[in-house]
Amino acid sequence: MNFTRWSARLPGTQRRAAARTDHPVTPDRLGEGAVPAARAEQLTDEAPPVPAVDELPVREVLDRVPALVALVHGTDHRLAYVNDAYVTAFGPRDPGAPAREALPELDEIGLLPLLDQVLRSGKPRTVKSRKAPDGRSYTFTCTPVTEGDTGGVLVFATDVTDHAEAAERLRASERRQRETAVTLQRSLLPQVLEEPDDLRIAATYQPGGTEAAVGGDWYDVITLGGGRTALVIGDVMGRGVRAAAVMGQLRTAVRAYARLDLPPHEILQLLDGLATEIDANQIATCVYAIHDPNEGRLVYASAGHLPILVRDESGTVLRADEPTGPPLGTGGWMHASGSIPLGPGSTAVLYTDGLVERRDEDLDEGIASLERALSGATGTPQVVCDRLVRSAGVTADHDDDVAVLVLQHPARTGPDSDLFRNAALELLGGIEAAPRARAFASGVLTSWRFPAELHDLGVLAASELVANSLQHGTPPMRLRLRRTDRRLIIEVTDGDDHLPRRRRAEPGDESGRGIAIVATIASNWGSRRTPGGGKAVWCEFVLPKG
Repeated sequence: MNFTRWSARLPGTQRRAAARTDHPVTPDRLGEGAVPAARAEQLTDEAPPVPAVDELPVREVLDRVPALVALVHGTDHRLAYVNDAYVTAFGPRDPGAPAREALPELDEIGLLPLLDQVLRSGKPRTVKSRKAPDGRSYTFTCTPVTEGDTGGVLVFATDVTDHAEAAERLRASERRQRETAVTLQRSLLPQVLEEPDDLRIAATYQPGGTEAAVGGDWYDVITLGGGRTALVIGDVMGRGVRAAAVMGQLRTAVRAYARLDLPPHEILQLLDGLATEIDANQIATCVYAIHDPNEGRLVYASAGHLPILVRDESGTVLRADEPTGPPLGTGGWMHASGSIPLGPGSTAVLYTDGLVERRDEDLDEGIASLERALSGATGTPQVVCDRLVRSAGVTADHDDDVAVLVLQHPARTGPDSDLFRNAALELLGGIEAAPRARAFASGVLTSWRFPAELHDLGVLAASELVANSLQHGTPPMRLRLRRTDRRLIIEVTDGDDHLPRRRRAEPGDESGRGIAIVATIASNWGSRRTPGGGKAVWCEFVLPKG
C-alpha cells in the first residue's frame, strides 16, 4: 500500500503541481550582459523553491497534526495507521486489527456504520460534535481513499470541546431563562379559577415549545357580584420575561378596573391608556366580556383580539361580530361594546392566536377549523377545552403559546332547576310602592323556603333598597330577587345614574342609613350604571350549606 499516495487525499490537502520544467541556458545563448545563474540568485530576492506535496515526509507531518487521524482499509476496516494525537487521546493501537477491536472508541460513539457508508458510496461524511470516551467532543470527518482494488477510509477528528461546552452553556442559559419566564407566566395566571353560580368554566395554558420563548398569553375569571361574571383573555406581543411581566401588570389592572363594574368598552379604554404607560413599544390584544344571567347574553369589547365563538344548545356555532378595535397600547381609539347570545345549554370559547394561527394557513381557515371542532365538542368545559387543543394539533413542541377559556351556561332541569329562581316586581306609584315591595319580597322568600332569619334579612334589605330608590331615583323602577344554589341576590334598578355611596349618618340626620344597613346585614353589596342610563343597586346573602 502506497501510504504517500493515500496521504495526498487528506481533507484540506491539495495536490500541487511542481514547477520543475528546466530551461537550461547554454553558453552560446548567453546574450551580451547576461548574468550566470549563480550570480542571478545572488542578485534577486526570490525564495528557494518549495518542495512538492509528494516530497514531504507525510508520516512525520501527520504525527505532528494536533487533530486525531486514523486510517483503516478493507471491508472490515483493518487499522493501518493512527497518529501521535490519536495515541495520546486513546492510547496505542495495534495495526492490522479490525476497527471494532482496534478502535473501540469509534464503535462506542456509533461511527463504524458511517465507515461502511463512506466505503460503499465513495463520498465523505461528517458527524458533528460527538462526545468520545475520553470526555472530549470531536467532529469526525470520514473520507474515502483508494489504492488499486483496495479501499479505505481516513478518519479525521477535530477537537471541538470548547465550542461544545460553550454551546451547552448557552443552551443551559436559554433553558434557565425560559424556565424563569414560564414560572413567572404561570405564577401570574390564576391558580384557581373563580366559580360563578350560573357558569361552569375551565381554562388551559400551553407555553411554546423548548425552542420558543414563552409569550404573554393570559386569561382570568372575575366575579362581579349580583350574579354577574367578567371573563377576560389577552395576548401581549413579544416573548420572554418582559412579555410575561407586562402581562402580569395588565391582568392586575383588569381585576382592579373590573371592581368598578364598568361596561366592557370602558374597561378597554382604561387598559389602553395604561398599556401605553407601561411600555409605549408594547401592544396587547384583549377581549373583556360580562355575563349577566338575567339577560342571557355575553356583552363584550375587543381590542384587536380574535372573535368569541359560541355553540348554542342545538350545536350551531356563532362567531361574535364587530366591534373590534385596535390592540391595547395604540391609543386614540374609542372602543365599543357588542353582544352575543349565551342562553342555557350554550358553550362559549375565548382563545389566543396560538390555537388557530399557522405559518402555512390563513388565519380565517384556522378559526373555521376551530368552529368545526367546537360544533362537535360536548361534555364538561374541561373536556371541551382538551378536545379543542387536541384538534388544533397543539403539542409540547408547539411554536407559540396557547390560552383557551371555555364557559358553559348549563340548562338546568328537574330538582336542579328549583335551586335557580327569579322573581321581579315593577315599582309603580309613589311611596305606596314600598309596602308592596316588602309584601312581594316576603311572599317570594317564603315560597323559596328560606330560614326565618334569612327571610327577615332579605325583606329588610329589599325594603331599604326600594326606599333608597324611591327617595333618590327616578322611574322606571324594578325590584328583582334571584336565588342560586349558593346565594340570594336582591337588586333594585331605576332611571337615575347617580350611584349611592356608604356614609356615616349623624345622629340628627333623617336619612343616609339605608345603604349602611344593607352593607351591614348583607354578605356583599354594590352598584353600577346600566346601559341607556340609570343604575342598579344590589346586595347578596350567602345561603347556609345544606
